[in-house]
Amino acid sequence: MKEEIKVTLPKLGESIVSATIVQWFKNVGDRVELDEPLLEVATDKVNSEIPSPVAGVLKAIHAAPDKELQVGDLIATLAPGEAVAKVVKKEIESTNQEMGESSMQDFFSPALLRIAREKGISLQELTTIGRSGTDGRLTKRDLEKYIEERPLVCKPSCPHGSFVQDVERVKMSGMRKAIADNMVRSFYEAPHATLIDEVDVTTILKIIQKEKERFFQTEGVKLTITSFIIRAFVQALQEYPLLNSSLEQDTIVVKKFINLGVAVSIDQGLVVPVIKNCQQMGLTAIAKSLVELSLKARSNKLALSDTKEGTITLTNFGMSGVMIGVPIICYPEVAILGIGAIHKKVVGLEEDSFGIRSMMHVSLTFDHRVLDGMYGCGFLASFKKHLEDNININ
Repeated sequence: MKEEIKVTLPKLGESIVSATIVQWFKNVGDRVELDEPLLEVATDKVNSEIPSPVAGVLKAIHAAPDKELQVGDLIATLAPGEAVAKVVKKEIESTNQEMGESSMQDFFSPALLRIAREKGISLQELTTIGRSGTDGRLTKRDLEKYIEERPLVCKPSCPHGSFVQDVERVKMSGMRKAIADNMVRSFYEAPHATLIDEVDVTTILKIIQKEKERFFQTEGVKLTITSFIIRAFVQALQEYPLLNSSLEQDTIVVKKFINLGVAVSIDQGLVVPVIKNCQQMGLTAIAKSLVELSLKARSNKLALSDTKEGTITLTNFGMSGVMIGVPIICYPEVAILGIGAIHKKVVGLEEDSFGIRSMMHVSLTFDHRVLDGMYGCGFLASFKKHLEDNININ
């Protein structure tokens, strides 16, 4: 038999030193091909697949789902070549027989056993659940479906005859934990301050309504207000560059390029793909980049390069109908702009007249160590001017 291959967690990016196991695509004893994905891991930026370095058989798994590992930690052992497949399968069958199980059908992965233990499902109960996996194996989806359809357990022995439902404990996913760690670090390391203003987007919405069909036919993407917001954001940043910086001890590092991170909500949490060099883009290029990255994010096809080197972030919680929010800075950046929902209201106009306008709240959260409130006020005034006055589609 050829020498075993030890698979370790590779370096996934310049600033990434750890990752959390999301799921294994292979079970012990499975045949794997060269560069075939073995497992999926999550960082605070994006999920990544770890490929097999050789063709052979997965002999051992050393890291279960939800386990956080450091770069270089052992995650699996591979036995290269085809001859070892029968040997590994025989070892597994022998192990199952020692456990009192009659076949591979009753082999439960560590991930399934962990979920069953958390939900109070016994090994005997596991064997009664319907299966849809290869060779009659129980899959994670089978178990989750069983748990969903399982009746809630009530406890009649509570005081005063009351009934209490069992609580559900949901362990954080790898991505959720990575986001949490980054937010805690940012919140406690940088003194946050927030300024809020209101912008009139009535004219822009009329332009979008008028030009959206022509723009789509010409450029192949939808014309949205987010593209206008990004263009105004970039224009204001060029006038107030301290917001597009980072802090290294007592040195403010001001970036001459603007790599704008745009927060995108997905099932697993929040990812922030980055539009690189926005200062060189017009409205059309911004719209195309925004659509491309959003589609990649929602289809889980973002590469690490799509989430790296951001200099400042935009988050649009208004898409959910929320009018005002106070976002947390994405460390090590020093500012983030939050966009609220558009709403109609009566607004005082020139010459003491009034009218119904489409208004939108914006909130600027910044690191108070790097800039003061008046500088932030100047930025918001500039952003508001560019968004309200610059309505050309170029």
